[in-house]
Amino acid sequence: MYRRTPIIFVLILMLLITSSCEFGEGKQYQVIYSSDTEQQLASDTKEESFVYTIGMVPKATENSYFNQVEDGAREAAKDLGVQLLYEGSPVADTDQQIRSIRNLMARGVDLLAVSANDLQKLAPILEEVRARNIRVITWDSDAVPEAREWFVNMVDPETLGRHLMDSLALQMGEQGQYAVLTGMKGASNMDEWTKWMKIQNEEYYPHMTLVQTVATDDDSQKAYSASVRLLQDYPQLKGLIGSSAVATPAAAQAVLDEGETGQVRIVGLSTPNLMRSYLHNGIVENVTLWSPKKLGYLTVVLAKNLLDGVSPTNGETIHNVGEIRVKNDTVIMGEPLDFTKANVDEYDF
Repeated sequence: MYRRTPIIFVLILMLLITSSCEFGEGKQYQVIYSSDTEQQLASDTKEESFVYTIGMVPKATENSYFNQVEDGAREAAKDLGVQLLYEGSPVADTDQQIRSIRNLMARGVDLLAVSANDLQKLAPILEEVRARNIRVITWDSDAVPEAREWFVNMVDPETLGRHLMDSLALQMGEQGQYAVLTGMKGASNMDEWTKWMKIQNEEYYPHMTLVQTVATDDDSQKAYSASVRLLQDYPQLKGLIGSSAVATPAAAQAVLDEGETGQVRIVGLSTPNLMRSYLHNGIVENVTLWSPKKLGYLTVVLAKNLLDGVSPTNGETIHNVGEIRVKNDTVIMGEPLDFTKANVDEYDF
């Protein structure tokens, strides 16, 4: 008896404690301490230490251009002491982009920065975000002005569009047929660049003819297939312009595979790493871009400043970026940069 009593007493005491936890306040018993819980508590404490949380949505996450943007954005977030939530779909898809925006909105971001796949289709969700007192800016590709406060642009679209047309005209001898490969249909930045290409064509190159503009959804395989079709459908085609980072190397590969090297000229936008081999083997003479890493850094800096109540100013110098220009409600990061066989190995992105 003397040995059993303590055991019974302990069992009764444990039963009473368990019953109290389960029914005393009508709540289920919860494990308070575990390795997972401690990690979550640590994570929550870490998140609460940030002054602001900035949500950033690219066109596509499985794209080397936007990977570089993310690197710059994360560097800026670390330098400024803000939390960055960088989220998007693997491929450029407007519906998936809307889901990413809703998710970030639910997570309570203070500001949302979006590279819009479609300026019109994203307007309703961005207006909903703003109605919840979440600030909204766009970067890389704009939405309708009513849906955001500022647009962070890489370069002046007129300058870029005219420059690409000049580059192609120089290589084509200012005559012949050419085509344009864009990214997502409805992407405002690419539509604007194409508009200025056409204007430059009409004003200065009357003997050059644009035969087709093809949207490739920022998908390298679609861009390659489109390039092959263009080469087959237009035997007199003399030039291709790629206005997305994956379209230009895809066009170069198609020209190589179809045996048109030296016959069809290629210019456009892409990263040095994607175009290095095509520049070195002479399939492409030059490719144009800017620093996507700087674009990511600039976007986060301007986002944090905006939350602090500070708007960008014309001629302002941004750390790690340089001098910016402000044109109405648009911030322009800088000028386009050409990569050639001579300088491409100086860059690694």
